Amino acid sequence: MKIHNLNFRHLRYFMVVAQEGSIARASERLNLTPQTISGQLKTLEEMLDIELFERRGRRLELTDAGRQALEYAEEIFSLGEAMQRQLYHAESPHRRCAVGIADVVPKSVAYRLLAPALELEEPVRLECREGSMESLLGDLIANRVDLILADRPIDAGAHVRAYNHLLGQTGISMFAVPSLAARYRPGFPDSLNGAPLLLPTDDTVAGATIMKWLRARQIDPAVRVECVDSALIDTFGQAGTGLFCGPSVLESELQRQHGVELIGRLEGIRERYYAISLERQIRHPGVQAITHRARELLSEQERGIDQLGQRVDNPIRTGTGDRLAPVVAIADTDHGAAGRPGRFHINP
Repeated sequence: MKIHNLNFRHLRYFMVVAQEGSIARASERLNLTPQTISGQLKTLEEMLDIELFERRGRRLELTDAGRQALEYAEEIFSLGEAMQRQLYHAESPHRRCAVGIADVVPKSVAYRLLAPALELEEPVRLECREGSMESLLGDLIANRVDLILADRPIDAGAHVRAYNHLLGQTGISMFAVPSLAARYRPGFPDSLNGAPLLLPTDDTVAGATIMKWLRARQIDPAVRVECVDSALIDTFGQAGTGLFCGPSVLESELQRQHGVELIGRLEGIRERYYAISLERQIRHPGVQAITHRARELLSEQERGIDQLGQRVDNPIRTGTGDRLAPVVAIADTDHGAAGRPGRFHINP
């Protein structure tokens, strides 16, 4: 096979036509005549000696070779954009630290983990992106983010060469405004039968785990809101719409921030947090600070001290009626597990 020098202008035209599905729409997006784009596509196909499209009515559909070419094209131009951003930030007095935050990660947790990156001696410019795991993995591959914070590791079958770093795990606690807490705290967790709950959707790790925990205890709550976004759930909870869950490691902060009270802890449930990177050994100082603080935060309650330096020895009820056991355990690296993107809806 003869290798030619690739014309990136031709390749961009091809990518836009593939994304738009027709030369007419691509010409509007590129502000070029259809004849110009058609001619450039023909030149690209002749150079590659392969057909990239086949016509189906008024639409152009990619051939198998065209689909492969599109994947390469999108990656090439994503890397080009990443190179420009990196070179731009290299001239800046602040080093860039870009973090992707999975939309299911509680914002209170994300803030606590990210803040140390701004306290380094070498100034860091923190960039945060929030989204689904799938979209953030695309950002990681394209070097738009240096790290992903998530509540699950990437699936081993995801065909992404990245590493899962288990930061730690914490228990899950349930909260509500004072009036609801006073009503549902006695007899917890049996009191949750018919209680108005605000939950992550059942296609998230947290949502599926909580629903499994409830079903195992034959508890049938009245689910009022299901949502992937933890911040929105917190807002509904603060407004008194229902009971909601949060990480046990931040109990004091959640109560103070939202004006809610602790009802109890879901015995036996652990919420895990992961840092996902392209490096096995993390080298970026900002990312190192984030992962180091995460392990500190998620191990403090294991030593019997919460994040405010207070003893965790109050007799909060758990799902078994026992006093609290340690809510955190730490490991180093983990692989596997899967999940799916979620949704949002309100039940009347």
